[in-house]
Amino acid sequence: MNIRELLNQKVQQAMQAAGIPADYSAHLAPSKKAGFGDYQANGAMAAAKAMKTNPRELAQTILDNLDLDGIAEKTEIAGPGFINIHLADNWLAQQTATLLNDPQLGQEKVAAPQTVVVDYSSPNLAKEMHVGHLRSSIIGDALVRALEFQGHRVIRQNHVGDWGTQFGMLIAELEDQIEDGEAAEFALKDLEGFYQQSKKHFDEDEDFAKRARDYVVKLQSGDERVLGLWEKFKRVSLHHSEEIYEQLNVTLKEEDVRGESAYNDDLPKVVAALKKQGLAVEDQGAQVVFLEELADKEGNPSPVIIQKQGGGYLYATSDLAALRYRTQSLQADRILYFIDARQSLHMNQVFTLARKAKFVPDNVSLEHHAFGTMMGPDGKPFKTRTGGTVKLASLLDEAVERAAALIAAKDPGLSEEEKVEVAQKVGIGAVKYADLSKTRTNDYIFNWDAMLSFEGNTAPYLQYAYTRIQSIFRKAGVKPTDLAADINIGTEAEKALALKLLQFPEVLDQVTREAYPHVLCTYLYDVASLFMKFYEACPILKKDVDTATRNSRLGIAHVAAQTLKTGLDLLGIETMEKM
Repeated sequence: MNIRELLNQKVQQAMQAAGIPADYSAHLAPSKKAGFGDYQANGAMAAAKAMKTNPRELAQTILDNLDLDGIAEKTEIAGPGFINIHLADNWLAQQTATLLNDPQLGQEKVAAPQTVVVDYSSPNLAKEMHVGHLRSSIIGDALVRALEFQGHRVIRQNHVGDWGTQFGMLIAELEDQIEDGEAAEFALKDLEGFYQQSKKHFDEDEDFAKRARDYVVKLQSGDERVLGLWEKFKRVSLHHSEEIYEQLNVTLKEEDVRGESAYNDDLPKVVAALKKQGLAVEDQGAQVVFLEELADKEGNPSPVIIQKQGGGYLYATSDLAALRYRTQSLQADRILYFIDARQSLHMNQVFTLARKAKFVPDNVSLEHHAFGTMMGPDGKPFKTRTGGTVKLASLLDEAVERAAALIAAKDPGLSEEEKVEVAQKVGIGAVKYADLSKTRTNDYIFNWDAMLSFEGNTAPYLQYAYTRIQSIFRKAGVKPTDLAADINIGTEAEKALALKLLQFPEVLDQVTREAYPHVLCTYLYDVASLFMKFYEACPILKKDVDTATRNSRLGIAHVAAQTLKTGLDLLGIETMEKM
């Protein structure tokens, strides 16, 4: 139970003891007050108004029945009816001590774990992954890690684009290039170039285009040879994606891939079910659902095409089939989609239709967590200097190269092996953190200098803060696991850091509830900043520091290090012992 939950429970008990109706409890949930050591039960004014009583009198009634013995050193009424709770130093010290050997850092496993399906990354296998796939991949992965840390059963779903008309074109090109026994892996060594060449052939050669369209029909009808070529293309393309995931430290694996092709057999069933319910109607030869729930300002319903005039299916159809699978086969309690904001209408249509058609039970939470766009210095979507799409592999390689140059200048004493490790972790971590630390729904400007800075709210700053704490233990000649001393809190710097460390479960709850990783980033930056203040104000290794104080402060430092390391790991960012 985190601090907020504990205080909320205490307030509820005080209200019950005072005879205050439970209906008003929502008005009195504690919220953090700016500053350290204080929590504030707010909303007494609203509760008092509902009960037609004076808010300060109501607050005093609660205080008279509030049992915080050993937890708070002082409680008081502030303003028109706020209750300020000043936590006791001894209690904070005891709670901090429990974190010393707790890998969960106070995060209890959830009492009622959910099955959470997370749809993220989802590259198009026809092309190489580009910067447009970065946000979905790393935001989704951060949520997956956080949910699993809390004890939920998480099912990753990489809904790759591996089906549709474009694959007829690609298969025709692949067949042309492997006529003489040439390996598909060699023919597809440059995915982007392969796609562009096949598109050029499709646009300029009518015979090629006809053969490509024929391959689409054969692919959809299960032709053995065409399916074999498709499998080769898919295997090579997925291998490329897996290399990116490994470099990016994203936890998606081959077994998490369930692309559009997986739902091919269910698409006619989806259409049939919608027609049977009278939801899908024919309109100009196509099967369309008109959603009155999403009507425009003029009252025109929102049209959702689920089958084209020629019999082909659309993204909405496969997304509906995926929802059926995720709720019926995977038994999901909650389904999270990390797809950019431009798809908001599409996802709203799919969710609305899935509910209306009873494909998804009412108790299943459907959530589209949209995100903004990565922008270049010119304020436009990030592109190469020539205006082309930036390949994700190239971006990550450049990040590591830039980090290597910085590390070589900053700490030439590292061994070559250490420099390689640090450059990899700092470079990739910088790119990820620069994205994750921004509010998910906002666009942001990509800036190399800002993200690789060792000052401010950046991954290098947090990674350095962690290594600095590890260096303290090396200088002290003490292993953190050998610490057995009590934690004592006697200064404001110690109290501020201890309280912040104890808030880790609260922060994680907010991250997994709202799907905003930047909340965790801000928290970790606060931890690192408060540690630096603590380190300056509270000497650890000076000769005049007594053993008990030294070991207590080492204990606080160790909890801070573990919080930074664990928090960064939940963001998919690695730490190192030296840098």
